[in-house]
Amino acid sequence: MGASSGVVIVAGPSGSGKSHLAARLGWPVLRLDDFYRDIDAPDMPRSTLGIVDWDHPGSWDAVAAVGTIAELCASGTAEVPVYDIATSRRTGTQTLTVPDGQFIAEGLFAPVIVDACREAGLLEAAICLRRRRTLTFMLRLFRDLREGRKSPQVLVRRGWRLMQEEPRIVAEAVAHGCDPMTPREARELLTA
Repeated sequence: MGASSGVVIVAGPSGSGKSHLAARLGWPVLRLDDFYRDIDAPDMPRSTLGIVDWDHPGSWDAVAAVGTIAELCASGTAEVPVYDIATSRRTGTQTLTVPDGQFIAEGLFAPVIVDACREAGLLEAAICLRRRRTLTFMLRLFRDLREGRKSPQVLVRRGWRLMQEEPRIVAEAVAHGCDPMTPREARELLTA
């Protein structure tokens, strides 16, 4: 792809390899999951599991995410939130710098902002990573247990539900203009 002047949005189901792709490329990364709202924020959506529905876009601040992308595209630097998934709240901020204007924004809710970034002239590309559902389930569970994101019981129940919803998640990303591809195909595209 060469040098870009905008954001490459990387979408995909939780555990599909978004963070791993960004790390392998070595590009600056805007972690969209850091734009989650605090657990005690007003009107947080609830899931059928009786907990906050962290897979619902209402648990996330899309306006702040797009604003930060615009700031990074315009100035090459921005203060971004730091979110702790285990405690379900923001713990501070950090400075993200994208000296050559080329960066990735990746996260579960990436498709939600593709249209806004495209309309604002900020979008270089939009990708949706996809794998076999069982592989994504296992990789997600292993990661979440290793990082202590939630209790094992919640992680297994949530992971099973996400595995069932994965085709819908990919279809919604594609409907927003994301190109579906494997992590390997995405890496080849972005390093071409």
